[in-house]
Amino acid sequence: GLPYSMKQAGFPLGVLLLFGVAYITDYSIILLIKGGNLSSTSTYQELVRKTYGLTGYLILSTLQFLYPFIAMISYNIITGDTLTKVFQRIPGVGPDNILSDRHFIILFTTIFFTLPISLYRDIAKLGKVSLISLILTIVILVIVMVRTVTFSPQVPKSENSWIFAKSNAVQAIGVMSFAFICHHNSFLIYGSLEEPTLKNWSRITHVSVSLAVIISVAFATCGYITFAEYTEGDIFENYCRDDNFATFGRFCYGVTVILTFPLECFVTREVIGNVFFHGNLSTIFHIFVTVIIVAVATAISLVYDCLGIVLELNGVLSATPLVFIIPTACYLRLSEEHWSHSDNILSCLLLAVGVLVMTVGLVLTIWHPQECSHGKEMFYCVPSNVSFHNSTLPP
Repeated sequence: GLPYSMKQAGFPLGVLLLFGVAYITDYSIILLIKGGNLSSTSTYQELVRKTYGLTGYLILSTLQFLYPFIAMISYNIITGDTLTKVFQRIPGVGPDNILSDRHFIILFTTIFFTLPISLYRDIAKLGKVSLISLILTIVILVIVMVRTVTFSPQVPKSENSWIFAKSNAVQAIGVMSFAFICHHNSFLIYGSLEEPTLKNWSRITHVSVSLAVIISVAFATCGYITFAEYTEGDIFENYCRDDNFATFGRFCYGVTVILTFPLECFVTREVIGNVFFHGNLSTIFHIFVTVIIVAVATAISLVYDCLGIVLELNGVLSATPLVFIIPTACYLRLSEEHWSHSDNILSCLLLAVGVLVMTVGLVLTIWHPQECSHGKEMFYCVPSNVSFHNSTLPP
């Protein structure tokens, strides 16, 4: 969705916002653990409960559940979008084949892959899965970069493609926040470190976010340069169906989101366990809760397939408060430093920005939803259409 955020914000402004969101993410992740140390708490929910009582705890729990849950829905949408196009490249698999049915693909991958992996109880066991996901992400990036050089000339551009800023910049921040957020499982990962110290956590966070922003800027830039104003919420919707190189990228992309899905399920299950079962799920309830979460997410993804709007809503409703608002609000309440301390000043600024982005972004997403052309072959994949559009574009 990052090239799509460039389309919303305007390309130059979008790149600047991407770096800004990355910095805020890095800062707030460390601030979150600082708040945990100050309050002697070891989970996001405990931190907020100790800081803002039951009301704050319930608000956080709702947000902390919604973000990964909606992410699971978006991952299923991506799986259905990408793998169906992969299978259609197999000789003998036409549009009417069951392997071309997104509903079948989503159900199949859920039953045989995402659900079994989601049933693990220890998040540390997914370390190798995360490594595979990272490697595939880099492969996908290389494919997008190559196609920028080889395919971009085939897609017509206009002068409006390169204007500095556009009116949907706030919604773009929501999509970017969705891409970077990991606050909802930060305490889980912090607790899994061999030496869980603030110094080690800061080092790991800096390296991780730096790598993430390099990949994200490269991906967003190459994707937008290739498709400009035609960029879809799912970048692989933009490539032609007979593009075998892009098809390999779709396969890697599908595998990546399948492997990422269980990480989000871990968090949703932990939230439910903490709120309703005092943090302890028996084996039977562990299986039951996992199956219910996965089943509901899958059911929603079967009936709704517009990824761009899902990313926007999750960004402004869940990711923005989890990244901008709650970590800073907790730290300001717990901090023993003078009000003029740099952490307090920056926290106040981020808190105000978060409230603004959440409010304005939600209004814009509801009042001016982006169009979704899911499943359609793009016009530039037909040579005659490309020639027509090139002849009608302004010089």
